[in-house]
Amino acid sequence: MSDPIIAVEHVYKSVTDSTGTLDILRDIDFTLAPRETVAIVGASGSGKSTLLSLIAGLDTPTRGTVRLAGQDLFAMDEDARAELRAQKIGFVFQSFQLMANLTALENVMLPLELAGRRDARQAATEMLIRVGLGQRLGHYPKVLSGGEQQRVALARAFVVRPAVLLADEPTGSLDFATGETVMQLMLDLNREQGTTLVLVTHDRGIAQRCDRRITVEAGRLLV
Repeated sequence: MSDPIIAVEHVYKSVTDSTGTLDILRDIDFTLAPRETVAIVGASGSGKSTLLSLIAGLDTPTRGTVRLAGQDLFAMDEDARAELRAQKIGFVFQSFQLMANLTALENVMLPLELAGRRDARQAATEMLIRVGLGQRLGHYPKVLSGGEQQRVALARAFVVRPAVLLADEPTGSLDFATGETVMQLMLDLNREQGTTLVLVTHDRGIAQRCDRRITVEAGRLLV
């Protein structure tokens, strides 16, 4: 059996303010295999998005750790974590997070240029064609529909061929039919590239399309 691509090891997350301490996550412990697709489900406020941020190394746990491709994220400094993220992780968000002043092509080229890829324009063009936006290369986000913007976001995430794709409610701001199209495209790209997909969703129908479901309730895993 292959080593896990992600290992979440007894993770706790608490925040303290003037009213006291709030436990957001409590003793979260699981592993994910390469190429696995998993949906993290639970009610709003259950800790799903916090868990995704910890897996990405964007937030730090109060206790416990996360290993990505065998490397302890929280034994690294912030710069090293950022470098590992750039090498291993793609992101898709509910709000698309496109750069408004860049065209669709430039948005997808950006992570490749940051990585020093000389073929950034060609690779980005090919990926946009793959997601059905070959006629939209020069368009800015404001003139693209929500579904088109999310397809640009998918192209940007997958163009670097990440080992792990983290998606936070990727269809949450789309209508049902558009969301279904985007979700199927994400699963198809994931399968083509052999990526590990971690998907936060409140949509049980979408969750059922993943290999596994992890339920978070009041900061704990339900098993």
